[in-house]
Amino acid sequence: MAITQLADTARVQAELIEEIRELRARRNAVILAHNYQIGPIQDLADFVGDSLGLSRKAAATDAEVIVFCGVHFMAETAAILAPNKTVLLPDLGAGCSLADSMNVENLRRWKADHPDAVVVTYVNTSAEVKAESDYCCTSGNALKVVESIPADREILFGPDFFLGSWIQKVTGRKMHIWMGECHVHAGILPTDVATQRRLHPEAELLVHPECGCTSSVLYYLEDGTIPAERSAVLSTEGMVHRAQSSDAPEFLVATEVGVLHRMQQQNPTKRFLPVNPEAVCGFMKRITLENTRDALLHMRHHIQVPADVAERARLAIERMVALA
Repeated sequence: MAITQLADTARVQAELIEEIRELRARRNAVILAHNYQIGPIQDLADFVGDSLGLSRKAAATDAEVIVFCGVHFMAETAAILAPNKTVLLPDLGAGCSLADSMNVENLRRWKADHPDAVVVTYVNTSAEVKAESDYCCTSGNALKVVESIPADREILFGPDFFLGSWIQKVTGRKMHIWMGECHVHAGILPTDVATQRRLHPEAELLVHPECGCTSSVLYYLEDGTIPAERSAVLSTEGMVHRAQSSDAPEFLVATEVGVLHRMQQQNPTKRFLPVNPEAVCGFMKRITLENTRDALLHMRHHIQVPADVAERARLAIERMVALA
């Protein structure tokens, strides 16, 4: 019975994938998928990457339709960068706890308290927040963005506290940091790292700077407890490239577990283990083959950003892309 059910599931999945491919061709569409998407979505996508890479692809595509297999702020960013394209998000419930931790009213009050400050916001924010920002950044280029700002300028950085703290530690640049977090990354703790390193002492450790364990990892890198040559704090895309370039046979990965699919596919002879196997983003996993098919079939859900907001947000986003 179980074998029959598996066969039926595989058949249905294959039929959905074929239907999506036909609709993609008919709609002149491109499918962009974040590294945290489920495996079948990643396998089907025209491009898989982190927020920065996806933003660049959205800006450059010749397709008429962009199906964004990610979360809402990502689709908004694509709509801002590709205003003449139709951007579809398969599930409107695909939100982001980090983006929700800072709204535009919060940011305006913060700016009022620091009227001369440069505002740098993580890409995990709403279009309205981006419109109030001087720079956007991703974890892949946050250091470069902050380092590009004159040393005598005050900086407001938000909304991710762990990413901001990492930037401050690495650059030595004092910033005002918003107390927001991604609930998934914040749940990856120093104890998780210690446990997995004890179980896999020779594995290379890759840590996303949004994680709740990042500060302790930096501390142990400094005192030599964690070997610097076998550890790195990286964006998801940085992790993917490190996995390909490193000779290590085994990796401990501290980020949302979806990225392990791509890493394993690209490096079939290596082993990839999550530092915390429960680091699963329910928002990302709302994107399925079924609702991706329905997005193309019914041309839903069309993500649009008001023209005045998009115009003000575009500068911060374009600065982010330029500093890739």
